[in-house]
Amino acid sequence: MTDYDRLTARFTRIATLGEASSVLGWDAATMMPPGGGAARGDQLAVLAGLAHSLLSAAELGDELAAAEAAGEPRDPWRAANLRLMRHAYVRATALPRDLVEAQARANSACEKVWREARRAADFARVCKPLDEVVRLVREAAAALAPALGLSPYDALMDGFQPGLRAADVVPVFADYERFLRRALPLAEERQARQPAPVRPQGPFPVAAQEALCRRLSERLGLDFNHARLDRSAHPFSGGTRTDVRITTRYDEADFAPAVLAVVHETGHALYERGLPPAFDRQPVGEAAGMATHESQSLIVEMQACRTDGFLSWLGPELHATFGGDAAPYQPANLARLWRRVERGFIRVDADEMTYPAHVILRFRLEQAMVAGELAVANLPAAWNEGFSELLGMQPPDDSRGCLQDIHWYDGAFGYFPSYTLGAMAAAQLMAAARREVAGIDAALGRGNLSPLLGWLRLRVHGQGSLLGFDDLLRAATGKPLDPRDFEAHLTARYLS
Repeated sequence: MTDYDRLTARFTRIATLGEASSVLGWDAATMMPPGGGAARGDQLAVLAGLAHSLLSAAELGDELAAAEAAGEPRDPWRAANLRLMRHAYVRATALPRDLVEAQARANSACEKVWREARRAADFARVCKPLDEVVRLVREAAAALAPALGLSPYDALMDGFQPGLRAADVVPVFADYERFLRRALPLAEERQARQPAPVRPQGPFPVAAQEALCRRLSERLGLDFNHARLDRSAHPFSGGTRTDVRITTRYDEADFAPAVLAVVHETGHALYERGLPPAFDRQPVGEAAGMATHESQSLIVEMQACRTDGFLSWLGPELHATFGGDAAPYQPANLARLWRRVERGFIRVDADEMTYPAHVILRFRLEQAMVAGELAVANLPAAWNEGFSELLGMQPPDDSRGCLQDIHWYDGAFGYFPSYTLGAMAAAQLMAAARREVAGIDAALGRGNLSPLLGWLRLRVHGQGSLLGFDDLLRAATGKPLDPRDFEAHLTARYLS
């Protein structure tokens, strides 16, 4: 075996441990009894420690050095894989194993308390566990920063979307905030002149919703020989390329949250399923970061499945499932329901125009916490003040404020910018797909995602991590991230 071959074998073992952790995490959110939390935290910590030991082993460093000394492989995939291996090794060796395990335990413990605190709308319950999570995040960021040549917060962002820097994000978000201040009142005014949407009348049995969600996911292209649909408190996608797990939550009074969450998570799942199998369990075969991942969920949910064409197909499907008056299921009414601009407190329920404001707030607050400028105990007050500045509303309680998202309570700092950058990339990719592939919108009118999915398989999914975020966009669309495409999409949908 060559040094490169030995490296690929090592990274296959490391990735397999990650897959086991992913499935255990899915189980914790869907199947595990409440009493299993402490043991599950230990299991995840041990797996994280084992993976870290393999990734930071001196032998791996020696093999990396030998493979690099032999010269960069001629094949661009192998060359990129070697560079990504080095990046992963640098990140791993910067972090002591005891810190990695301590973070896994603290995150698991905090996440369990957060669930109780959110239900009770009582931040005080989780303040101490979150303070410990933030302390460890800051310790990890401080260790990573010099190894990567980055600021502490940029080092955290790099773990979710390599190459992304806060300095790149700040002007993008500032420009969007200016756009929102101008566009949001105009959209609200235009909307007020339209007929009020009519909500379908329930109840909507959970069993019927679940069957519909599965059919819809299959219709979009997800193969359930390699996927599952389950229930969780917060919809998510996980698992592995050949064993994708998506979840949603059901409300018998309103089917829309479940349906739209499944469409969103199916976008994530389709991306995972489309990654290059020739590089399974190798860094270059993984998704190209979380901003890219979010672009794939949002191109399916927002760019494709909320179009007039797709709603004209979906409306009769919904009516056939739930019955009752057909009028609420007419495409124009569904469009008024699901493309409604409305200031609200909950990020996951936000429309695509106000959603970035939720992300901008979190981006600013987590930067302040990582920098030590915002104490965890002061988070609720800072959240409420920032939310009021952005959207002119005061959250009535912590469950609709700083307790609504799992991310910080599970240790994920630096993730939030990916959501809005992904939305912007989705608009840019959809514009390019429409230019290159004839009949995308006609196919959506038949409930057929295949033309769009085929283009995404070629331009995005099948590229794995061969290219970085901007380079991937440049190859697919002819330019790096251009937020003007997103603003043009919102203007066309909500202002014209």
